[in-house]
Amino acid sequence: MTETQEEKEYKTIPFYPDHFRTELRVVWILVGIAFVVAIIANFSPVGLEAPADPMVTPDHVKPEWYFLALYQLLKYIPKTLGVLIPIVGVIFILIWPFFSKKDDTPKMVRYRFFGSIAFVIILVAMTLWGWYS
Repeated sequence: MTETQEEKEYKTIPFYPDHFRTELRVVWILVGIAFVVAIIANFSPVGLEAPADPMVTPDHVKPEWYFLALYQLLKYIPKTLGVLIPIVGVIFILIWPFFSKKDDTPKMVRYRFFGSIAFVIILVAMTLWGWYS
C-alpha cells in the first residue's frame, strides 16, 4: 500500500500563470465579441417606430396582469386612498400572525375562511374587469 502511494505522483499545474492566461484569453474574446456587436449596431440601428413621446400615452397600454386589479382600483377611488389601501392591506397581512390567538373558535375560523374567499373573489373580479375594460 505504501508503494502505490509513493509511486503515484500527481502532475500539477501552477494556478497563477496558466489559469491567468486562460482567463485573460476568455476576457479578450468576450471584449472582441462586444466590440463587433457594437460596430454592427452602429452601422445598422434598429428603427421600429417613431421615437417615444412622454406626453402622449397610447390607448392600448395596459399593465401586467398582476397589477390589473390595483389599476382598476385606482380608476374608481381617489389616488391617495388607492395607494394607501394596498399598503395597509399588506401591513395587516404581515402583522396578523402576531395577534392571532391559539384558541380560535370554529366560528372565527369560519369568518376568516369566508373573508379570505371573498378577498380572492374580489381580486379575481377586479383583475378580469381590468383586463376586459
